[in-house]
Amino acid sequence: MGCCNRRCGLIAGAVFGAVVAILGGILIPVGKIVIEGTVEKETVIEPGTTAYDSWVSAGANVYRQFWIFNLKNPVEVLQYGARPVVLEKGPYTYRIRYLPKENITFNPNHTASFLLPQGAIFEPSMSVGSEEDKITTLNLAVAVNEKIMQSSFNSYSLVPNVLHSVLETMIRTSNSSLFQHRTVKEMLWGYRDPMLKDTVGLFSTYNGTYDGYYTVFSGKDDISKVGMIDRWRGERSLHFWNDKYCDMINGTDASAFAPLLDKKKLIYFFSSDICRSASAQFEASLDLKGIEVYRYTLPPSTLASPTVNPDNRCFCKNPKTTKNCTLAGVLDIGSCQDGRPVYMSLPHFLHGSPSLREDVLGLSPNEEHHNTFLDVEPTTGFTMRFAKRIQVNMMYGPSKVITVLKKVKDYTIFPIVWLNETASLDDQTADMFKNELISRIRTLELIQQVLLGTGVAIFALCLISYCVLRGRNSQSKLA
Repeated sequence: MGCCNRRCGLIAGAVFGAVVAILGGILIPVGKIVIEGTVEKETVIEPGTTAYDSWVSAGANVYRQFWIFNLKNPVEVLQYGARPVVLEKGPYTYRIRYLPKENITFNPNHTASFLLPQGAIFEPSMSVGSEEDKITTLNLAVAVNEKIMQSSFNSYSLVPNVLHSVLETMIRTSNSSLFQHRTVKEMLWGYRDPMLKDTVGLFSTYNGTYDGYYTVFSGKDDISKVGMIDRWRGERSLHFWNDKYCDMINGTDASAFAPLLDKKKLIYFFSSDICRSASAQFEASLDLKGIEVYRYTLPPSTLASPTVNPDNRCFCKNPKTTKNCTLAGVLDIGSCQDGRPVYMSLPHFLHGSPSLREDVLGLSPNEEHHNTFLDVEPTTGFTMRFAKRIQVNMMYGPSKVITVLKKVKDYTIFPIVWLNETASLDDQTADMFKNELISRIRTLELIQQVLLGTGVAIFALCLISYCVLRGRNSQSKLA
């Protein structure tokens, strides 16, 4: 009787172990569904969700660092047509995006509209010097006006020669030249140009203005579209490139993406700084303050010449200055800069044609320091750290009329400044994120593993004990 009770107990134990193991196994898909449901609910852009507060106002400090290229040989370039030699000076650091979004409106079609205020505050402790540091660089007014005149008229017309003569007179009477000495503050934020009698500066229209109007999907009805841009400045496409493909507005603003990322797929974002959309590809999984993030980087094909990447054909606006669209590494954004000869690139012409670094000496591109990257937490889709690195260049070329351009031998894309816009998750937010999400996921995973492991162990132990007991009983009967 006792033996029978032991056998029954072992069978019951095996059944109990199997039930516990099955429960642990069931928790795996159920837990995944619960986690995904919670994440999707909390990443919707609406008041009361985890995503909303950080969406309204950037949680981490965002900085924009500038490295300005100081020209070392202006006399040799002007008098002998020598190639420019530059040396970067920086960083000069500013805090940006410290103002929350304004005019936030939630629309019936599950979108939200807003304006993004722009402002910059100088951070002396994070800079190599003061804003009053002097640099020698390209004269923006001369380069802009000369290029606009060349682009506006037929080379066979008499009008260009007349206008070039007018520009030559303006340059002489204002004592201007192709290059100039300016402070960092003047070059970045503006100065009154003696020739134009107006304010000129790389970012003179930045402070106190807005980027937008943006309209983005809230994700309320479709979480895969959360943060994706529906309209920019009231339009669903751009009007800079005169091409349906290049004028597309794709993806988000890169601050966040749809949750539950698939590393095999590209992520897309739009940047008003470069007047176009772009994609980024998965590079590696990294640890950021105890949080796993996916690093995404720009593929070299982003600014490749159309001969390598045919999709870039519509970004080639001027075959003459881009060597018949074979030049790689630069993007002519003159069409969204009122015709000014502005060319965007990665710093030091990273991934650019060798001729760019042959025409201007002193550049040393480095993948680690000069490429753009995004570190995205894959479960929520939140960007935890990023570095947006771009370089602002302007073009100047030879002229038979304008004295300061007579010695210039060919069109030159001259680097003026490169910037690194960056932010990273702070310790407090990282701890909160780990406590609110990661610890719950890990606790659920631990419960799953304990139940599954314990159940399997009890089942196996009872089953083995039952087999041993049954074997002994069989031997006793034979004896």
